Amino acid sequence: MDMLPVDRSNTERFRLGLDEITVLATSAQTNGDLFAVEVRMPPGGGPPVIHRHSPSEIYYVLEGEFTFYVGDADSTPRPVTAIAGDVVPLPGGTPHTIRNQSDADAVAFAVHAPGPVMEGFSRAVAGTATGGSLGIEDVLSLAERHGIEMLGPIPA
Repeated sequence: MDMLPVDRSNTERFRLGLDEITVLATSAQTNGDLFAVEVRMPPGGGPPVIHRHSPSEIYYVLEGEFTFYVGDADSTPRPVTAIAGDVVPLPGGTPHTIRNQSDADAVAFAVHAPGPVMEGFSRAVAGTATGGSLGIEDVLSLAERHGIEMLGPIPA
């Protein structure tokens, strides 16, 4: 890495939908091992569909409240609430999504391992969105290209 510790005043930031992503460590900096970010999610933020991918993820909730929808290969994902101080590990291949269903911003430190799949997808979505409106067809196409399987809407 160029600099330890991370100089947050010079970190890259981009948007994924409503969410603000602050890049703390890139795949290039970690030889592909990790993609580490801080996620700031406003009320209503987060991916609206259940999905799965090969990289594992771990979230450490810093502020607010997240609702994780987590399932196994044969079950409907169930909601799990995580608040500041909670750690939520998601092994690769786990059907899941994360939402902010509270009325205040929520912030988490998240690590994706290995990093290239989630970093590539995140950057592709953010880059496409800056060019204008991003439709569901665009997201599905980008997900498929990056090895992310979209499984459907959050269960009612």
